[in-house]
Amino acid sequence: MQKGKWGKGMLWYVIGTVGAVIFIFLAVIVIRAAQFNPKPELTPSAEEVSLDEEKIVKDMQEMIRCKTISYNDTSLIDETQFEKFRNLLPELYPRIHGTCERIFLGVNGILYHWKGKEAGDPVVLMSHYDVVPVEEAQWEKPAFEGICEDGVLWGRGTLDTKGTLCGILEAAEKLIGDGFVPAHDIYFAFSGQEEINGSTCPSMVDWFEERNIHPAMVVDEGGAVVDNVFPGVARECALIGIAEKGLTNIEFHAKSGGGHASMPPVHTIVGQLAQAVVDVENHPFPRQLTKPVREMLDTLGRHSTFAYKLLFANLWCFEGLFDKVCQKSGGELNAMLRTTCAMTKMEGGKAFNVIPPKASVGMNLRLIGTDTVESARSYLEQVIHNPNIEVTVYEGRNPSADSDTSCPEWGVLCQAVADTWKEALVAPYLMMACSDSWHYCRITNRVYKFSAMKLSKEERGMIHGNNERVPVKTLVKTAEFYVRLMERC
Repeated sequence: MQKGKWGKGMLWYVIGTVGAVIFIFLAVIVIRAAQFNPKPELTPSAEEVSLDEEKIVKDMQEMIRCKTISYNDTSLIDETQFEKFRNLLPELYPRIHGTCERIFLGVNGILYHWKGKEAGDPVVLMSHYDVVPVEEAQWEKPAFEGICEDGVLWGRGTLDTKGTLCGILEAAEKLIGDGFVPAHDIYFAFSGQEEINGSTCPSMVDWFEERNIHPAMVVDEGGAVVDNVFPGVARECALIGIAEKGLTNIEFHAKSGGGHASMPPVHTIVGQLAQAVVDVENHPFPRQLTKPVREMLDTLGRHSTFAYKLLFANLWCFEGLFDKVCQKSGGELNAMLRTTCAMTKMEGGKAFNVIPPKASVGMNLRLIGTDTVESARSYLEQVIHNPNIEVTVYEGRNPSADSDTSCPEWGVLCQAVADTWKEALVAPYLMMACSDSWHYCRITNRVYKFSAMKLSKEERGMIHGNNERVPVKTLVKTAEFYVRLMERC
């Protein structure tokens, strides 16, 4: 009888203890979410920037009319168009060319040196003036005529990235005209090979390295001012990339003795490759919560709804759940947390009735965090576990280093953003695409990726796509941003 009572008492004790633990756990979760308040925001400047909108439009139109198209097959490149662009700049910006030293580097790089008033590490503002090819028949308006209608300027390169190049030069031309001299040196670094990952940008970085110049800050294309990109946040967000993912293209190769399709083996090489593809897609790379993503979640998550705050304030216990949500969603949300692998190419036989003697599958990987080209290749090899399939790296580069967000330069950049887009939340983020600024990580740890434009989802989809165009007001705002940034350099 005593034993039965003791057993019942112990049961209630266990239930009570478990209930208390659950209550404490839920209380901690809720309290942490309640305390997950927004960080202090920068106060935007009330100072206005006056710019010549008509000049900006006309200058941009002239840039668009230079067909600076990059091709991986260099025999297709029209070098005269690149030369035309380089010769155009002194005509459009006489003050810059009367003040700054111009240096040609690499295949078609242009470097401007604007001397500052005092010694110190310089700022490098980057852009590229080459563009990707177009399918003219699929455009509503010609891609290289610079047509401006209803306050919108059409043309290849308006967004990627002649628009930012124009903004940089318009800002400098205005400031020089106003008698402004920067506190420290400023360099404008423009490559004509970014779209083909050419050697020009590395040559420009070599030039800095040979002179022991380590930039205080490098600003290149990357994030933008965007709406509706973060769960539970209604305000527009200015996302500044502080790192970018790496890239590698990998191929699976399989060979066979061929033969007639009427007497196939149990598993053809095409079937084995198909199984390998399924295995890879069923075994995604492990998640990595990197510094850029962690800082973005910590910044923007504080402005989300309370339900989302429960998640973002408690990633210490909900990281796995968050990962599951990201995997289910796919797209950019999933790409923030892991190395991605997209199957993009398949090659096999030429005839229906012949077993192919060889076949292959190609894939594009975007590497994150500690993943490298070699570790990614090794992971895929382990996942498919098929000695008959050769895993070959076609090309690749590792993820960039993370840039500093605790330095004064980060504050200068964020303030220039806040002054220009006064309602935007400014936050770090991880850039998914690759850029020339990756190369600068070997000479500075302050490389920031921000395309100085407010872009809708539709406009972001035009980058490398059809009907690329930019509102004139957006283009003027870009120049305004660079004025504000240069004034603080």
